[in-house]
Amino acid sequence: MFKTQAETLEFLQGFMPQLENTPDDREIVLCVPFTDLAVLSENLHGSRIQVGAQNVHWAETGAFTGEISASMLTELSVRYVVIGHSERRQYFGETDETVNLRLKAAQSAGLKPILCVGESKQQRDAGETEAVIFAQLEKDLAGVDQNNLVIAYEPIWAIGTGDTCESIEANRVIGLIRSKLSNPTVTIQYGGSVKPENIDEIMAQPEIDGALVGGASLDPKSFSRLVNFQ
Repeated sequence: MFKTQAETLEFLQGFMPQLENTPDDREIVLCVPFTDLAVLSENLHGSRIQVGAQNVHWAETGAFTGEISASMLTELSVRYVVIGHSERRQYFGETDETVNLRLKAAQSAGLKPILCVGESKQQRDAGETEAVIFAQLEKDLAGVDQNNLVIAYEPIWAIGTGDTCESIEANRVIGLIRSKLSNPTVTIQYGGSVKPENIDEIMAQPEIDGALVGGASLDPKSFSRLVNFQ
């Protein structure tokens, strides 16, 4: 929950010039608050940056105060949507069942969902990492098209804490996630205290296809360093 529309435009002014030498094969998606989607979409028209939302409801219309439907997003040229982020699960009661409904609604409207999975510190300390994530995948992906999907592994204990999951361990878990998919070519990202200091090491791992970035994306210079990882 960052950036007004004015702050979003200011961010773009600092960020866009940093992409002149960014390799063409790198996908850049900005997943912003709902109030920023229109201004972002207008100002990125024809650029290489895709626009993403941070959530979507499973119903097309209805008495769901405070929610946003998939068609409301596609009307604004939104292409991606984050679903099941740990903060949605932790603070707003998201369950694997509602995540599954949102995933299917997003796909039926032509959006590409970014599904977030990951374990808490308590679960990791208890040796339950694999069991927790496999259970999430089984419930979340029931009936979901794996040909139109991104998955983000975000260990909850590493989000905004400064504790980064060791890149080798992140690579191991992402490899396990991939082994459970019917489509092993799904893009799988790592998310959790990704920053300029560790992006090169993270992206050097063979199983990691990208990064889901939080705090380090708020500053144009910092985020452009991530996009331009070596």
